[in-house]
Order: sequence, then C-alpha cells, then structure tokens
Amino acid sequence: MAARDIAVHADPDVLAAAAAARLVTRLVDLQSAGGVPKLVLTGGGVGIAMLEHLRHSPARDAVDWSRVEFYWGDERFLPPGDPERNETQARAALLDHVRVDPARVFPMGADTGTGPSGADAAAEEYAAVLARAARPEDHGPVPSFDVLLLGMGGEGHTASVFPHSPAVYETERSVVAVHGCPKPPPTRVSLTLPAIRRAAEVWIVTTGEAKAAAVAMALSGAGEIALPVAGAQGRRRTRWLLDRAAASKLPRDLVPAIG
Repeated sequence: MAARDIAVHADPDVLAAAAAARLVTRLVDLQSAGGVPKLVLTGGGVGIAMLEHLRHSPARDAVDWSRVEFYWGDERFLPPGDPERNETQARAALLDHVRVDPARVFPMGADTGTGPSGADAAAEEYAAVLARAARPEDHGPVPSFDVLLLGMGGEGHTASVFPHSPAVYETERSVVAVHGCPKPPPTRVSLTLPAIRRAAEVWIVTTGEAKAAAVAMALSGAGEIALPVAGAQGRRRTRWLLDRAAASKLPRDLVPAIG
C-alpha cells in the first residue's frame, strides 16, 4: 500500500520554501543513485512560488538541472508565451535561470491560431510525447514520473480534471483536452487520473481556507468523481503539503505538527 504523508506549514510562503527544499533533496537523491529524474510541474500561485524559492535557494546548484526531465500536469490552451500559461510562468520562475537541457523540457502544446479545437490535437501530441518517453519497465504509455506536483481547487479539481467532467471518467487516454472549464480559460490540456497515478510520488501542494473542506474530504475517503483530487495518488507515496488554513478542517488525528 502506498504511503501517505501530510505536512502542515504556518503560511503559504513557508510552505513554498519547505516544498522547494523537499524537492531539491529528492532530485539530488535520485541523481546520486544514477537516475535522470522525471519531474511534472504544476502552475498556480503556490506551485510557481515553490519554483521561485527553488531558484533563489543556495541548494539549487546541488541539482544537475541538465539531467532532469520536465513535464507538465496541465496547461491553459493559450498562445505560445502567454503570461497565463503554466509553461511561461515556470520558465520565468526557474527554468530560464538554470542550465536545463532543452531536449528534456516537454511543454504541452499552445494555441497557434486554431482556437479551442486545437486542444484535442495538442492532447494527442502530448500523449505521444509521453509514450515515446516511457521505458519498457514503465509497463504503459506514460513514464513512471519520479515526482508529480499538483495543486487543487476549492471544489476539488486537480490538474484540469474537474468534478463530474468527462475528464474524470477517462480510463484509457493519458492526456485529454478539457473544454468548458468552470474557471478561465475554458480550454485546457490535462493529464488524466490514470496517468497521474503512474507517478512514483504525487505531491499535492495547496493553501488557503477555501481549500480546507475539499482537503478534509479527500483525506477522509471521498470519491474521485465528485472530488478528483482524491484520485490523485502516487504508486509509492502521496504527499500532501498544506498551510495551516488549508489544513484547518482536517480531523484532529490527521493533523501533524506544524512545521
């Protein structure tokens, strides 16, 4: 049975800094063992703040960034370089400031003039990228990601898999286009829950009282159709990294000491 960790930090900034420190340690450990880490990035305020903390960390250069593969869990289907794209924000926060290997950076497709209809082709193309990156020992069409970072919404969505949406019912495809999202922009590309569950470790990083009820439900056994984040679980470990507000409705027996 996969392990589940819960860590609670005092506020969003402390959480972002602590998550960045955890990630450096994990990447260094993987590289020390001879691996090329496969890291899935997330967007959102705390996800990008985490990358900014990593950029400014004295420990940043302990990682050989040219030997890290970067993927994304979801993307806003917007023009290349749009400031709202997760890729654009991740590059500004970290990737443009470390020595990455461009051949090991795998962004999701952008809207090059097709409009929303192009998201379906972008999803198929990204599924093909993942299939090419998968090794025989991964036993499927998706790499066994080492760390997959996720945020979540107050209604329980994660990546761009929303409650009761077609994406949450997907069992075969690894990547889907998401149309009519309840929050802007309405068109996205997203990993599906089965693809997310191929990761060795899933880290769900979230803050704020508006997320507290969904966090409590997900950690108390809610179903993934109504609460997709409940279905985001790693094969070896699922790590919940929360601030005090996001953890405020957890049952007392689940609340660890605040770091």
